[in-house]
Amino acid sequence: MAKPEFRLELPGWVETYLGSYGDKFDSSESRMRLAVGLSRRNIEEGTGGPFGAAIFARDTGRLIATGVNMVTSLGCSIWHAEMAAIARAQMRLRTYELGRDEPMELVSSCEPCAMCLGAVPWSGVSRLICGARDEDARAAGFDEGAKPADWIDELAQREIEVIRDVLRNEAAAVLADYAAGGGEIYNG
Repeated sequence: MAKPEFRLELPGWVETYLGSYGDKFDSSESRMRLAVGLSRRNIEEGTGGPFGAAIFARDTGRLIATGVNMVTSLGCSIWHAEMAAIARAQMRLRTYELGRDEPMELVSSCEPCAMCLGAVPWSGVSRLICGARDEDARAAGFDEGAKPADWIDELAQREIEVIRDVLRNEAAAVLADYAAGGGEIYNG
């Protein structure tokens, strides 16, 4: 029996945007620069909320997949940037367990909301790199949901490293600009 196929297409501008980056992602900052750039471009293009994410091979920096927030453009509450990046990486690698063959990391322009936090351990990534903090998203009006106060320790118990505040000012500025510009605050 053939497996069903599901495709999640990102907005058309993403491929062109990625072409301007090449394949040089040799640091947490360069990887975060991509995630923050995706978040800013997503609001400039009017294709979703102010969040961007990407999955990288942890050791080599090879870009596996990207994601942008498409909640408002698709009318579906689960299409956060992290969820899109995870889903697209798993489909590309044809595995529900990222990191099976090589360590993977999720780079997100913001700390995860409750839903995305729940997806991190199941995705198979071994590192989560965050730009803006939960309080930055809340300051912009987003409801990040109920998360354990010790979520970082809980991920560490599952051998998932968390690195915070990578380009935080730049990532938080995208959230603030979105709110100041009247961007739609869903689930707020």
